[in-house]
Amino acid sequence: MPGNPHAPCDEGIIRAQAKKNGSSAPHPGFALAATVLGSSMAFIDGSVVNIALPAIQRDLTGGSADGLAAMQWVINAYLLALGSLVLVGGSLGDRFGRRKIFILGIAIFTAASVACGFAPGPLALIAARAVQGMGAALLVPASLAIIGNVFEGEARGKAIGTWAAWAAITGAAGPVLGGWLVDAVSWRSIFFLNVPMAVATVWLALYAVPDSRDPDAPKQLDWPGVLLVASGLGALTYGLTLAPERGWQAGSVLGFIALGAALLVAFVFVQARTRAPMMPLGLFKSRDFVGTNLLTLLLYFALSGALFFLPFVLIGAFKYSATAAGATLLPFSLLLGFLSSSTAKLTERFGARRMLMAGPAVAAAGFALLALPGVGWSYWTGFFPAMVVLGLGMTIAVAPLTTTVMNAVPTAHAGIASGINNAVARVAGLLAVAVLGVVFAISLQGPVQSAAPDVLVNAFRWVVLGCVLCALGASACALVFLAPAGARTPR
Repeated sequence: MPGNPHAPCDEGIIRAQAKKNGSSAPHPGFALAATVLGSSMAFIDGSVVNIALPAIQRDLTGGSADGLAAMQWVINAYLLALGSLVLVGGSLGDRFGRRKIFILGIAIFTAASVACGFAPGPLALIAARAVQGMGAALLVPASLAIIGNVFEGEARGKAIGTWAAWAAITGAAGPVLGGWLVDAVSWRSIFFLNVPMAVATVWLALYAVPDSRDPDAPKQLDWPGVLLVASGLGALTYGLTLAPERGWQAGSVLGFIALGAALLVAFVFVQARTRAPMMPLGLFKSRDFVGTNLLTLLLYFALSGALFFLPFVLIGAFKYSATAAGATLLPFSLLLGFLSSSTAKLTERFGARRMLMAGPAVAAAGFALLALPGVGWSYWTGFFPAMVVLGLGMTIAVAPLTTTVMNAVPTAHAGIASGINNAVARVAGLLAVAVLGVVFAISLQGPVQSAAPDVLVNAFRWVVLGCVLCALGASACALVFLAPAGARTPR
């Protein structure tokens, strides 16, 4: 997603890695560079594609209103594969070797990127994006685990800081570079950009990254759980995507939504009876863990929804170029990236609960500011204040998430807890695009000129209202669920 260089608890996954096999990297700096490049491919792709969507819609669907559903699935297909498979991706790395899975993920992601660049139509692009998500689900957790395995002690902390800083830089630069490529070359060029990055990443991985695995990893993977959660989320999202076109009372819409809900309920039952579940249900006995994940779901739902539709409005209503639309997000990305580390001291002083109450509330104010600009407003009086306030809110909120989740469960489950919270953020983005897409489409129905600037701005305001409510709900989750500073909840 644009402006979001990494999901919550990425750092927690790194810290949860135990260096059990005693392997060491002969060139730790190059090993870190490999993980930064590999992760950046996924981060950049997630942000750049949003900026390119208006151009993709014009090229592949003729700019029709019906093409909005297809553009939603360009995002949804990627997030669905990534969100549902990121946990199993980590398990594969632990079992078969993190470097092997990391390189395999890079290969799959790059091949799918080339397929995206050559896609002749929306269906081919959506299919290739789903395969991209599969590759990202392998490379992202493997890259995080590699850092945890290569570095120890203070060196690990410095490596995490370096990785996070470069994630912020690439997350900020990605939309600008991608927007320039869309304007100057073609939207297809953004996918081919991954090829040289992949070649450099694989070379660095083979040269500098030792292959490591977890000897205590479960021998069997929870394939029934993977299939149930992926198909359940897919059916639910597809039903929501069909709703604007066919109406909420259509049998196909209700059928897919009901099927998705049933499959997700079945997923919970399977997890309760599986020896090595993808998502151990015992973790949810902790109020802190439940509250933090609800907070993550609501906050990242709001963030993903607002930043998915913002480029459409900037380009369609305010006549921004793709480059300018990408640059709009720079204040948000830079604040989130370079101030996040400083919030650690604030968390120690005020406690994670207060930080996680304040952060989403400030973010809600930022979302509300996005609703103010009307046609003709300048960037500096309209969107710049919103990006600054939103960036500050997310900066306050994101850092304490890792600490809270890690402290909410026993140390032995720290890795899977981090992975679950990471996956929740990915799923939140998937659901936001689908649900708020319904709101956006309904707002466009009725007006004769649905593409008129004022109509687009008004539809975006309804989307932003939903984002404000979700962000305030996230703040309420911290108030209701999380223990005050000094009062630890039982694990």
